[in-house]
Amino acid sequence: MKRFLVICTVLFVSDFAIAQSDGNYDYTKEFVWGVNKNTRGGLIGGFIFKWSKSRGEKQFSTFGFEMVNLKNPDEVKLSTGFGQFIPLKTNYLYPVRFQFGRGHILFKKTPSKGVQINVDYAGGPSIGVVAPYYVTNDQGESYHFRPGDDYREVISTGYPFEGLFESELTAGFNLKASLSFEMGAFKSNVTGFEVGTLFDYYFREVELMVDSDKNTKFYPTLFITFFYGKRK
Repeated sequence: MKRFLVICTVLFVSDFAIAQSDGNYDYTKEFVWGVNKNTRGGLIGGFIFKWSKSRGEKQFSTFGFEMVNLKNPDEVKLSTGFGQFIPLKTNYLYPVRFQFGRGHILFKKTPSKGVQINVDYAGGPSIGVVAPYYVTNDQGESYHFRPGDDYREVISTGYPFEGLFESELTAGFNLKASLSFEMGAFKSNVTGFEVGTLFDYYFREVELMVDSDKNTKFYPTLFITFFYGKRK
């Protein structure tokens, strides 16, 4: 019995020492990229890129870059015999966000198991790319749908990215707060997901739909992002 207790004690101490050693694995730089899904986007909301650099044992400075798609809540696709379109839609909005912030480790994982939980907050300037929404009518003509046009003549949306080079830019800023859950079986790789809320504000109202009371300067969203990256 004593021998059994001694063996158990030795194994426990060994496991504890290994866990402590694993937990001391630190990294100073990280780069992740991912796919975003948000409450104002489509099936895929957009793409994110983020660089992090250590500022202490559990703190990181971050720089992020995001490209997403935002919609008016009233947008509904209508099917015709020739395709689909969104009645009364006049513009797309593609925010390009630059974000500077901080990340804090709440719970640290070992290199090969467990989940690391971080809290992140960031903010910075936004550039809204306002691209015209092109449609095709029953005469085969493609044009930018504008106020005064009759949507009943439309049979489908135009070609992908048609009119993109006619876009206008509008300036604004964004603020983000989130929790990220990092997993992975290797020290140098990271996979996980991030959930949080983000606020976009532009200095002028963005008209996404004709005569909609939900055209606005302010775009709050909830989001989830699945990411993958490298660290060292």
